[in-house]
Amino acid sequence: MDYEKFCSQILDVDPEIRFATVYDEWATRVGGGMRKGIENLLSERAENELVNISILDWKARKDMSKWLGKTKYTLAEYDKVKRFSFYLGDDYLLLVSTEKDADTDLIVEQVIKLYYENQE
Repeated sequence: MDYEKFCSQILDVDPEIRFATVYDEWATRVGGGMRKGIENLLSERAENELVNISILDWKARKDMSKWLGKTKYTLAEYDKVKRFSFYLGDDYLLLVSTEKDADTDLIVEQVIKLYYENQE
Protein backbone atom coordinates (compact mmCIF):
# COMPACT_ATOMS: atom_id res chain seq x y z
CA MET A 1 0.00 0.00 0.00
CA ASP A 2 1.14 3.54 -0.73
CA TYR A 3 0.76 4.99 2.78
CA GLU A 4 1.50 8.58 1.70
CA LYS A 5 -1.39 8.41 -0.78
CA PHE A 6 -3.63 6.69 1.78
CA CYS A 7 -2.99 9.39 4.41
CA SER A 8 -3.50 12.15 1.83
CA GLN A 9 -6.87 10.63 0.93
CA ILE A 10 -7.82 10.57 4.61
CA LEU A 11 -6.96 14.26 4.99
CA ASP A 12 -9.23 14.94 1.97
CA VAL A 13 -12.22 13.27 3.70
CA ASP A 14 -12.92 16.17 6.05
CA PRO A 15 -11.20 19.51 6.78
CA GLU A 16 -11.66 18.69 10.49
CA ILE A 17 -8.96 16.01 10.18
CA ARG A 18 -5.70 17.47 11.50
CA PHE A 19 -3.29 14.57 11.22
CA ALA A 20 -3.10 11.13 9.55
CA THR A 21 0.06 9.06 9.88
CA VAL A 22 0.93 5.36 9.58
CA TYR A 23 3.56 3.77 11.83
CA ASP A 24 5.12 0.33 11.92
CA GLU A 25 5.43 -1.73 15.09
CA TRP A 26 8.73 0.01 15.94
CA ALA A 27 7.04 3.47 15.92
CA THR A 28 8.71 4.38 12.63
CA ARG A 29 6.62 6.71 10.47
CA VAL A 30 5.95 5.09 7.09
CA GLY A 31 3.59 7.73 5.64
CA GLY A 32 1.45 10.77 6.27
CA GLY A 33 1.69 13.70 8.63
CA MET A 34 0.05 16.91 9.79
CA ARG A 35 -2.33 18.85 7.53
CA LYS A 36 -0.56 21.88 6.07
CA GLY A 37 -1.32 25.07 7.96
CA ILE A 38 -2.35 23.29 11.17
CA GLU A 39 -0.41 23.92 14.37
CA ASN A 40 0.69 20.80 16.21
CA LEU A 41 -0.63 20.95 19.79
CA LEU A 42 2.14 18.63 21.01
CA SER A 43 5.88 19.14 21.26
CA GLU A 44 7.98 16.67 19.26
CA ARG A 45 8.82 14.82 22.48
CA ALA A 46 5.17 14.60 23.57
CA GLU A 47 4.13 13.44 20.11
CA ASN A 48 6.78 10.68 20.15
CA GLU A 49 5.63 9.62 23.61
CA LEU A 50 2.01 9.44 22.46
CA VAL A 51 3.01 7.36 19.44
CA ASN A 52 4.97 4.96 21.66
CA ILE A 53 2.01 4.62 24.03
CA SER A 54 -0.26 3.94 21.06
CA ILE A 55 2.11 1.23 19.80
CA LEU A 56 2.15 -0.45 23.24
CA ASP A 57 -1.66 -0.29 23.38
CA TRP A 58 -1.84 -1.79 19.87
CA LYS A 59 0.43 -4.68 20.89
CA ALA A 60 -1.65 -5.33 24.01
CA ARG A 61 -4.85 -5.37 21.96
CA LYS A 62 -3.28 -7.86 19.54
CA ASP A 63 -2.66 -10.17 22.51
CA MET A 64 -6.33 -9.90 23.53
CA SER A 65 -7.59 -10.70 20.02
CA LYS A 66 -7.55 -14.45 20.64
CA TRP A 67 -10.46 -13.95 23.03
CA LEU A 68 -12.22 -10.85 21.71
CA GLY A 69 -11.37 -10.80 18.02
CA LYS A 70 -9.27 -8.20 16.24
CA THR A 71 -9.59 -4.55 17.23
CA LYS A 72 -10.62 -2.34 14.30
CA TYR A 73 -10.05 1.04 15.92
CA THR A 74 -9.98 2.91 19.21
CA LEU A 75 -10.99 6.49 19.98
CA ALA A 76 -9.82 8.91 22.65
CA GLU A 77 -11.75 12.15 23.01
CA TYR A 78 -9.89 15.03 24.63
CA ASP A 79 -11.05 18.58 25.39
CA LYS A 80 -9.34 19.89 22.23
CA VAL A 81 -9.20 16.97 19.78
CA LYS A 82 -10.26 13.41 19.04
CA ARG A 83 -7.56 10.82 18.41
CA PHE A 84 -8.26 7.60 16.55
CA SER A 85 -6.04 4.54 16.28
CA PHE A 86 -6.83 2.22 13.36
CA TYR A 87 -5.21 -1.19 13.31
CA LEU A 88 -4.04 -1.98 9.76
CA GLY A 89 -3.52 -5.72 9.97
CA ASP A 90 -0.72 -6.97 12.19
CA ASP A 91 2.04 -4.69 10.96
CA TYR A 92 0.87 -1.08 10.80
CA LEU A 93 -0.98 1.44 12.94
CA LEU A 94 -2.78 4.51 11.58
CA LEU A 95 -3.16 7.49 13.94
CA VAL A 96 -5.70 10.15 13.01
CA SER A 97 -6.49 13.28 14.98
CA THR A 98 -9.42 15.59 14.33
CA GLU A 99 -10.94 18.74 15.71
CA LYS A 100 -13.17 17.98 18.70
CA ASP A 101 -16.41 18.53 16.75
CA ALA A 102 -15.54 16.19 13.86
CA ASP A 103 -18.18 13.60 12.92
CA THR A 104 -16.85 10.39 14.50
CA ASP A 105 -19.03 8.07 12.41
CA LEU A 106 -17.98 9.76 9.15
CA ILE A 107 -14.28 9.54 10.02
CA VAL A 108 -14.44 5.86 10.97
CA GLU A 109 -16.57 4.90 7.96
CA GLN A 110 -14.40 6.76 5.45
CA VAL A 111 -11.04 5.62 6.87
CA ILE A 112 -12.12 1.97 6.80
CA LYS A 113 -13.52 2.37 3.28
CA LEU A 114 -10.26 3.97 2.05
CA TYR A 115 -8.21 1.23 3.70
CA TYR A 116 -9.99 -1.49 1.75
CA GLU A 117 -9.92 0.53 -1.48
CA ASN A 118 -6.13 0.90 -1.16
CA GLN A 119 -5.38 -2.80 -0.62
CA GLU A 120 -3.07 -4.16 -3.28
